[in-house]
Amino acid sequence: MKFDAKIPEGPLQDKWTKAKFDLKLVNPANRRKYKIIVVGSGLAGGSAASTLAEQGFDVHCFFYQDSPRRAHSIAAQGGINAAKNYPNDGDSIWRLFYDTVKGGDYRSREANVYRLSEVSNAIMDQCVAQGIPFAREYGGQLDNRSFGGAQVSRTFYARGQTGQQLLLGAYSSYNRQVDKGNLKSYPRTEMLDIVKVDGHARGIITRN
Repeated sequence: MKFDAKIPEGPLQDKWTKAKFDLKLVNPANRRKYKIIVVGSGLAGGSAASTLAEQGFDVHCFFYQDSPRRAHSIAAQGGINAAKNYPNDGDSIWRLFYDTVKGGDYRSREANVYRLSEVSNAIMDQCVAQGIPFAREYGGQLDNRSFGGAQVSRTFYARGQTGQQLLLGAYSSYNRQVDKGNLKSYPRTEMLDIVKVDGHARGIITRN
């Protein structure tokens, strides 16, 4: 099976911005007609499922744990990076992109890393809005530190429990959508294979 990352064409800084602009919009009244399957309930899967459900799509989330809280994202400790440049030490989206690609031994997809760097600030804002108890300075501003070989201080953290606190924030948003009936959970369910029709994913094969 060959996987296509679907990376858009064009200059690195404009790839995803242009791709996002060119996407066809979905009328809010029609969103319930679209069934979206999410596999996994960690930080990526849980956040995607709750966000899509909040936007009005029919979302079904499959995971093999007995609860979304048991996802392995809970093991993350160091922190989460964002190009906020609070210490005024010259941080930027480009510098975050450069450090991330270099830290990944130049094996990462550069277009995807740049997109992650672009949305890093928005991700941090969402986490703060969810009530994640990040460490703060005495003045109330979010504290950050240099971590993992970064050249500047850009790592936001919640003591040694960053993954746990992030997962609890995603879990609360997830449960809110479950209670509203916008999101359906399938715990203790393992995905075995992807159903493809004409080269496009159309479903999954699972076992309980």
